Amino acid sequence: MRFFLQEEYRGRSEVNQDCLGTLTRFDSCKTLPFAMHPLFESADSLTAHIISAGIEVHKDKGPGLIESIYEWCLLRELEIRQLSSETQRVVMINYKGFVREEPLRFDVLVERCVLVEIKSVERLLPIHQAQLLSYMKLLNVPVGLLINFNVSKLTDGVIRLVLPSAGRSSRVDLGSSPVKLDD
Repeated sequence: MRFFLQEEYRGRSEVNQDCLGTLTRFDSCKTLPFAMHPLFESADSLTAHIISAGIEVHKDKGPGLIESIYEWCLLRELEIRQLSSETQRVVMINYKGFVREEPLRFDVLVERCVLVEIKSVERLLPIHQAQLLSYMKLLNVPVGLLINFNVSKLTDGVIRLVLPSAGRSSRVDLGSSPVKLDD
C-alpha cells in the first residue's frame, strides 16, 4: 500500500481537488477521510516563513557546506524572526511493555508543529523522506520540511510533507519533557 502526499497532487486533473482533507490511497484509488491535526493550520502557515528563513541562509552561505553549518545558521535565522525552535528531545519509547528513554536527534522543530530535516546532498532520496515521516509520527507533528541546501536554488531542494494521521492518536505530549509515547 502506498500513500501519497498532498503536495504531489496539487493541480493534477486525475485527483479530486476537494481531497485536501483526505489521504489518498492509490492501490485501491480510494480516499480515506481523516481528522485534521489540531496544529495543522499553525504549521501550514509557518512553512512559508521557515522556507524564507532557509532561502536567507542559502543566499548567505550558498551550497556545498556540511549540514551542521546550515542547521546552526537556520536556527539563528529563526531566532532573528522570533520563531521558537529546538534541535533534540528525549522521548520515552514503549514497545510491547518495554520502555526506553532515547534522545531523538531531529534537526529542527519549529514552534512545536513543523519538523525540519536539513540535508546537504547531491539529491534527496526516498529514505530521507521516510526518516522525516518517522520522526513526524513519533513526535505527532503534522507538517515536515525536507530542505536540501546543496542546490543552486533552494526552492528546488524543498519537499513539504503532511502527516494526515498525526491527529488520530495523541501519542506525544509536546508540553512536557521527556515525551511519553503510548503503544
